Amino acid sequence: MDSAVPETQLLREALGSRSLVLIGMMGAGKSTIGRRLATRLGLDFVDADHEIERAAGMTIPEIFATQGEAQFRDGERRVMGRLLSRGPQVLATGGGAYANAETRARIAEEGISIWLKAEFDVLMRRVRKRPGRPLLHTPDPEGTLRRLIAERYPIYAGADITVTSRDGPHEAIVNEIIAAVRDFLAPPTEMGS
Repeated sequence: MDSAVPETQLLREALGSRSLVLIGMMGAGKSTIGRRLATRLGLDFVDADHEIERAAGMTIPEIFATQGEAQFRDGERRVMGRLLSRGPQVLATGGGAYANAETRARIAEEGISIWLKAEFDVLMRRVRKRPGRPLLHTPDPEGTLRRLIAERYPIYAGADITVTSRDGPHEAIVNEIIAAVRDFLAPPTEMGS
């Protein structure tokens, strides 16, 4: 990379119109890390859940309560399609968005998927701090979270990039994402011929 041009500018240019799409479980840090990543790269940050709430005129828990999960997922799919056409940006998705095959295909076409992978204990500790997670309003939230991890992690594993979300400085994770995106966009050339 040209040392006279800042790395973040080179990354933005290499992205073109593609979005950096953060995927992962609730509590993985998609919104928190996403905001910092967007700031560092000089891109817009978009939280898909907020956009879904704005489009529906109600909160996600209200959508689940009045319309059900299937209706929510259909709206999520439509909103994701609209958002992906607006890149480049950093886009934080809801935990179930990437599970939809149509959404995964759109992300592959119009973005770079980045899985913020977190261990069960980290996720459980984080989600307990923030009520309002409709999928965890069950008699056994820990069992529900373990089931969702078992269902979703094999799907998330198809992401372009995986970065471990853990406790510690957010900037360290942002730095890891930037390095991984740089490597993804400009793979090292093969040594020797």
